[in-house]
Amino acid sequence: MELFSAAFFISLINIIFIDLILAGDNAIVIGMAAKKLPQTVQKKAILYGTAGAVILRIIATLIVVWLLNIPWLLAVGGAMLIFIAYKVLADEGDHDSIDAKSSLWPAVRTIVIADAAMGLDNVIAVAGASQQHMVLVVIGLLISVPIVVWGSTLFIKLLTLFPWISYVGAAVLAYTAAHMITMEPHFLPFFEDKPILRYLLIAIVMASVLLLGYRKKRQIRDTKKHQSRAATH
Repeated sequence: MELFSAAFFISLINIIFIDLILAGDNAIVIGMAAKKLPQTVQKKAILYGTAGAVILRIIATLIVVWLLNIPWLLAVGGAMLIFIAYKVLADEGDHDSIDAKSSLWPAVRTIVIADAAMGLDNVIAVAGASQQHMVLVVIGLLISVPIVVWGSTLFIKLLTLFPWISYVGAAVLAYTAAHMITMEPHFLPFFEDKPILRYLLIAIVMASVLLLGYRKKRQIRDTKKHQSRAATH
């Protein structure tokens, strides 16, 4: 892939979109970790915490990009990403375990550690979408992570107002996952000779993730409705 070509910018947009979809939880964690701080110190905690998170995320993703050159890891990473795509739709999220800190550096530490712990899905997805292009990884994360932090409230509101955005995000992730699997060196001869099978696999993975994720989300919401009704009686 040539630097700053059309394919480069398409992949860059893909990386930014994936990170925005997956990083909503991380943005909530950052807000919760800093909520007890005074307003003036809050900004510093978010700034320093974000800087640390970005640096760690770039290092981790570059390591994963390098690791994906090892045989079978593209297939394994793709399989993991299919599950992550499913979780985007199925997981309702629970952040009650995140402790708010009342001083600057403990809050910064909480932000960095929480982001690292929750950022594995982002790392695998971005590494896959970058097609092993290191410059894409760095630029994509430098753009998307600060957007998530500073625009987290707006983005979370958008996801609430327009639930279909999460389905688009899951579809992009599922496409990236299936593409990673078809690019596994051990599978390349099989898919190169029969390109129709590559498109068929990608379509099946995307449709399965969207269908199963939708059913799981509806099941969770139905369970919550029954529980709330039972609690009122």
